[in-house]
Amino acid sequence: MPKTIHQGRNVKRFREMFGMKQDVFADKLGEDWSQKKVSLLEAKEEIDDTLLEQVAKILKVPAEAIKNFDEDAAINIVSSTLHDNAGSINNACTLTFNPVDKWIEAMEEIKRLNAALIKEKDEKIALLERLLNDKKK
Repeated sequence: MPKTIHQGRNVKRFREMFGMKQDVFADKLGEDWSQKKVSLLEAKEEIDDTLLEQVAKILKVPAEAIKNFDEDAAINIVSSTLHDNAGSINNACTLTFNPVDKWIEAMEEIKRLNAALIKEKDEKIALLERLLNDKKK
């Protein structure tokens, strides 16, 4: 029996990878959305194609990624690659890092960069507001 991909869970994973809270995601989906409605969406095994396209656009990922991402398969691939030394240059060299830790580090770096971009944007807005106020005087 083929394994079903839980699309709602995948939406949650992608949303969390980009550091987006449910209420922010709800705002991007539209006025009739709330944090609770996003929570219900993330609990759905299958999502209507039209809504899935909208969600994918907001998350800036292909809808197919949400439809087809299988975390268990990804973990199995990474795990089997590490255990048979396929990732090493030669048999004397084995990997000594946890791929999950590397993924978490990458997500933290993305969050840090996003915070820096937001701070820079806020500073530019403040500067423009000061310039406009000075011009009005």
